[in-house]
Amino acid sequence: MDSHSQLHLHHARLTPQMRGVLERMHRARRPPLHSLSPEQARAAYAAGADVLEVPRAVLARVEDLHIPARDGHALPARLYAPRTGAGLPLLLYLHGGGFTIGSIATHDVLCRELARLADCMVVSLDYRLAPEHPFPTASNDAWDALAWLAAHADRLGGDRTRLAVGGDSAGGTLAAVNAILARDAGLGLALQLLIYPGTTAHQDTASHQTFARDLVLEAEAIAWFFGHYVPARAEREDWRFAPLLAPDLEGVAPAWIGLAECDPLVDEGIEYADKLRAAGVAVDLEIYRGVTHEFIKMGRVIPEARQAHQHAASALRRAFDLE
Repeated sequence: MDSHSQLHLHHARLTPQMRGVLERMHRARRPPLHSLSPEQARAAYAAGADVLEVPRAVLARVEDLHIPARDGHALPARLYAPRTGAGLPLLLYLHGGGFTIGSIATHDVLCRELARLADCMVVSLDYRLAPEHPFPTASNDAWDALAWLAAHADRLGGDRTRLAVGGDSAGGTLAAVNAILARDAGLGLALQLLIYPGTTAHQDTASHQTFARDLVLEAEAIAWFFGHYVPARAEREDWRFAPLLAPDLEGVAPAWIGLAECDPLVDEGIEYADKLRAAGVAVDLEIYRGVTHEFIKMGRVIPEARQAHQHAASALRRAFDLE
């Protein structure tokens, strides 16, 4: 089947707004990310990051800081707070981008929205990217940042007793892994906020086949990302890459999971929700119909993105006892 008829096949399930976005992307004929070098792909992703976003919220406090990693590297981070003053609950946010692209800058608008709507402090982390820093560097950096924030929240004006971790796509994977590491370390988290997280080792669920082409995140791009991050096949069996393989999820933080229906990652998101529930973890699962991967960053044109912002923020407020 040629890509055009494939596009029409999927279009039956897509919302009109989502269809419009895909048609514009199709017409723009940009080179696919997986045909570029990592540096070029980062620049291309950064250039398009805010095009479909909601307006950039103005917040009372936005500060850049550095968080020390275990090897002494200073990880850039950005703190967002909707108001000044102490004792704000705190979300560590981990951006998406296949462990290879993405940054604080590409997820700036989303982090501002979460801080504004959830009335909490958000700290967004520039964890180190592959291929320069392959697995498990991103996972280690994310955990080092969470542990540091738990120890130093008060200094930032945050409340260490109300701490959450979240992220989208690869950042959702990192957040899920962090929730397991937090449980193992005896660090209490109020919530894990997982936006279409990757959880499987080998991208072999049915949705990886069904939505392999023409829907923002393509099979070749996934292979390209993971080829950079986990070049050794054996490492894909490590639960810090594929949290669905974690031997035991009992006692991890409650989860809010937001998935896109027309996304290669939708099945593994549902499987992870099921696995958490089977372990006795409270899970709030939302599947946004007719939208694709990355929709969360398209709030200017995709109403489901604005809904997801509201739902995620409500979950944070409830977890932080703000409502």
